[in-house]
Amino acid sequence: MNILSFFLKKIISGLLVVFGVSALVFFLFNLLPGDPARMMLGQRADVQSVQSINRELGLDQPPLKRFAIYINDLSPVCLLSKDPQSFIFADSAKYGETTQLLSFGERSIYIKQPYLRRSYQSNRLVGEILVDSLKGTFILSIAALFLASFIGIPLGVISAVKKNKFADHAIGMIAALGMALPSFFAAVIIAWLFGFVLSDYTGLEMTGSLYRVDPFFGPVIEWKNLILPSITLGIRPLSVVIQLTRSSMLEVLSLDFVRTAKAKGLESRIVLYRHALRNALNPVLTAVSGWFGSLLAGAVFIEYVFNWKGIGKITVDSLETYDLPVVMGAVLLVSCFFILINIAVDLLYGVLDPRVRRSS
Repeated sequence: MNILSFFLKKIISGLLVVFGVSALVFFLFNLLPGDPARMMLGQRADVQSVQSINRELGLDQPPLKRFAIYINDLSPVCLLSKDPQSFIFADSAKYGETTQLLSFGERSIYIKQPYLRRSYQSNRLVGEILVDSLKGTFILSIAALFLASFIGIPLGVISAVKKNKFADHAIGMIAALGMALPSFFAAVIIAWLFGFVLSDYTGLEMTGSLYRVDPFFGPVIEWKNLILPSITLGIRPLSVVIQLTRSSMLEVLSLDFVRTAKAKGLESRIVLYRHALRNALNPVLTAVSGWFGSLLAGAVFIEYVFNWKGIGKITVDSLETYDLPVVMGAVLLVSCFFILINIAVDLLYGVLDPRVRRSS
C-alpha cells in the first residue's frame, strides 16, 4: 500500500469517527431531560414564550430531523432549500461567508465554515467562544508537556543508568505516585498548599487565569498563574515520560553498537547522550505527541479548580447553565483533536516504517 492510499484510508476512517462522535454527542445531550427554553427565560416564563423559543431553536422538531439539520450545520459542504417546508430550509446568512457550488431548482449546495450554532445564554457564536478559550487551554497543555519532557527525560536517563540502585527506586516511586494520583485531587492539594498555605513564600494564588484586566492598561498577562495548573496537569505525562525513557534507555544500552562504542574507549558521557539517548528518544517523542490530545481533555478538572479560562472551564460553566450548543461544541472540538493527532501519529509511523502501511 503506497503512502497516498494509506493517507486516504486514514482520512476516511477519521471522518467516519467524527460522524460517529457527532451523532453520539447530539443524541446524548438532546435526549437528556431538561428544557433549554425554561433555562433561558426562567421558570416563570409563559407557555407562549417557551414555545416561541423552542420553535426558533428548532427544538420542536423530531430528534432525527434535528440531527439531520445539525449535521448539515456542521458539514463544510451543506445542502439548503428555499422551500420553508423542507427540513434543509435555512437562511445561508447564518453561516457567514458561503460559496455556492451548485444550484438545482429550489436546492443549492454551499461551501462554508462548520457552524456550531449560538450559545443559549449569550447568543454569541459557539465557534467564537471556543476560539477565545482555546488559547488558554493550548498554552496550559504546551507548558505541561514541556515540563514533563524537560524533567521526565533526564530523570528517566538517571533511572536507567542507576538501575536497581537507590536513585532508580526513588524515581520509580515518584513515577508510580504520579500515575496513581487523580488529577482533580492533585489540583486541590497543590492549589491549597502552594496557593494558600505557602502563598507568602511562593507569591502564587489559588486561582487565576492567564490574563488580568487592568483598568488603565487593559489586558495584562499573569505568567505566574500558569505555574500551578501546568505542574498539576504535567504530573501524569511526567510519570509516563520517566517510565518510557527508562525502559527505552535500558533496551538501547543493551544493543551491540553501544557496547562497541564503549569498547572503542569513548567516554561514558558521549556514549550515553550522543549514541544511546538519541536512539532511545523516538518512542518517547511519539508518546509525548500522543499525550497532547489527552491533556486537552484532562485540562477540564484542572481549569475548573484553578479558575483558568479554557475549554474545560467553559464546558463546566455551560453544563451548569444547560448551554447545550457550547457543551456539544467543546466535546466535539476535543474529540476532533484526538482524531487528528491519532491520524498524524499513524501517518508518521506509516512514513517511517513501511511495515505499518502493509499491515493497515
